[in-house]
Amino acid sequence: MQILFSKTNLPDPLHFMRRAGYGIVTDRRHGVKSYVKRIHGDLYPRFHVYVEERGENWQMNLHLDQRATVYEGVTAHAGEYDGEVVEREGERLKSVKIL
Repeated sequence: MQILFSKTNLPDPLHFMRRAGYGIVTDRRHGVKSYVKRIHGDLYPRFHVYVEERGENWQMNLHLDQRATVYEGVTAHAGEYDGEVVEREGERLKSVKIL
């Protein structure tokens, strides 16, 4: 699921994601930063968000990681990019107060 936020209304995505309950993670292999929010106490399932600049907007790419990668060297995982659970989290993110 993709969500757009205007940079005018959301100047600092890191602050916003922390306010929404997400922690920052860095991919050790590629150095790419993203944000995750655990659903339960375990590592999985978890919501996972990549934030990218898109002109005057921030594009948030939200999905649900069901489990970790199974095979070493394979980046594919059991991710859900739409559906009721992802839609609800997307709506929750849209409703987070931006200070």
